[in-house]
Amino acid sequence: MNVLETERLLLSHLSYDDFEFIVELVNEPAFKRFIGDKNVHSRDDARRYLREGPIGSYERHGYGLFRVDLREAETPAGICGLIKREEFDDPDLGFAFLKRCRENGYGSESAKAVLEYGFESLEFRRIIAMADPVNEPSLRLLDRLGFVYEREVRMPEDDHDINLFSIEK
Repeated sequence: MNVLETERLLLSHLSYDDFEFIVELVNEPAFKRFIGDKNVHSRDDARRYLREGPIGSYERHGYGLFRVDLREAETPAGICGLIKREEFDDPDLGFAFLKRCRENGYGSESAKAVLEYGFESLEFRRIIAMADPVNEPSLRLLDRLGFVYEREVRMPEDDHDINLFSIEK
């Protein structure tokens, strides 16, 4: 079931049937470098990642990461959505796309839909986002979306600081 639709994209909840897509996405070099190694290499690993991550988030918080499909091809291009992190009061905008689907504006298009959903449907007043200071594509996207730099933070699983940004309704 589609939760959000844009001109070119369909955003829906991830399911356990998405295991092949998840294995491919989380093992891309850019994902591992900027988001982290999720140790997902098999169907069972993908199911664990989905259960503990996106699917578990829908159940616990009522929101999470969406699968982003190309409307015409009905094939997954990436993920985009809101993540609840224990360290922060506000939801975190997260996104990652397959290499072959980058630089087509899908990140911007899906993130705008997710932000509208977060502000209008979920009634959040503030949404944060984080990006590695050397991840230029993510930094440019956050700037285009209207996010404002706040400070550096260090996440528990990281060994370096990342930039935290925010946007308010």
